[in-house]
Amino acid sequence: MDKLKSKRLLILLALAALLALLFAQAVSQEAPAPQVTFTSLQGENISMESLRGKVVLVNFWATSCIGCIHEMPEMIDTYRKYNTQGLETIAVAMSYDPPNYVVNYTEKNALPFKVALDVQGNIAQAFGDVKLTPTTFIIDKRGNIIKRILGEPDFAQLRTLLEKELQAAV
Repeated sequence: MDKLKSKRLLILLALAALLALLFAQAVSQEAPAPQVTFTSLQGENISMESLRGKVVLVNFWATSCIGCIHEMPEMIDTYRKYNTQGLETIAVAMSYDPPNYVVNYTEKNALPFKVALDVQGNIAQAFGDVKLTPTTFIIDKRGNIIKRILGEPDFAQLRTLLEKELQAAV
């Protein structure tokens, strides 16, 4: 009986390792960014297609998310450092975030980048059904997702990646 339990445990562990490997490969491979249109707080429509040729950072966040609020000063600094080199940042407020909270936070903190509301949750759905915040996507100049970051980014690594991508040819 113990041999049978051990064999089952080994099979389960092997399957778990295989699934983890497949997931890691799927996450690390480039994939085209979804063809969505963001609506900024000012009512401007921004399509993913219109951002081609730029490196785009799409950050899903919420005013109720402690990690999101904690990372926001670094997001602002990163945007200010690289915007003139071709970085575009879009902060997408989650569907459950009350729009007036988003507007108040954006104005109070003078967010310099585009802030979009995802009232219906369609943008989060298009980006792989984002549920956890913060979640950040880095999209290259060709419109491919090259990195998905769950939680607060390691900003040193993020900036290294952005510098590499901003220098890359289209």
